[in-house]
Amino acid sequence: MLVADNLVFAYPGQAPYRFTLEANPGEITAISGASGSGKSTLLDLIAGFQRPSSGTLILDGADLVPLPPETRPVSLLLQADNLFDHLTAAENTELGLPKGVARPEARARVAQALAEVGLAGFENKPAATLSGGQKQRVALARTLLRDRAVLLLDEPFSALDDETRKATRSLVRDLTRSQNWHTILVSHHADDIAALADRHYRIAEGRLHRA
Repeated sequence: MLVADNLVFAYPGQAPYRFTLEANPGEITAISGASGSGKSTLLDLIAGFQRPSSGTLILDGADLVPLPPETRPVSLLLQADNLFDHLTAAENTELGLPKGVARPEARARVAQALAEVGLAGFENKPAATLSGGQKQRVALARTLLRDRAVLLLDEPFSALDDETRKATRSLVRDLTRSQNWHTILVSHHADDIAALADRHYRIAEGRLHRA
């Protein structure tokens, strides 16, 4: 379980945020709130891009707060897919592998990850030629290879059409279950939350409230 216990953070001249939440493995925890309420700040604190002045962030008994972002077991998927358009789907996916993996093993693991997200046979397609939904699937395949316990999603479906949005939501739900991820979804779309959330918090006045 991932537990944030009274994480306190304040921007200069602003009232502090105080975040407390629980996220179970294999479940999707949704975060909603008005624009500027602190949703992205919460993700930054979990990812390590911001440091709280106090509080703990416990994952399976270990506090993540002292760890820098690069050593935290956290992946972040944004609304933008963050792919390199000049690379192929396979080359973008391979960026999720640790350094030093032998070439034959890397090819096999990349092919397996792309197959798991429904992109078998897309290995050599340039990212620039992929649709928005396909790019998000490549980003999810890269996340699979990173094999990190926590997945943070910041409005990941906003740029997708309705059909692709539903398919990508289903994929995120299925991967969360099969990989036992602690998935935290930030969204202002009620239909995304209704379709995916096992647990739902709203941010108001710098606090998280169970919805």
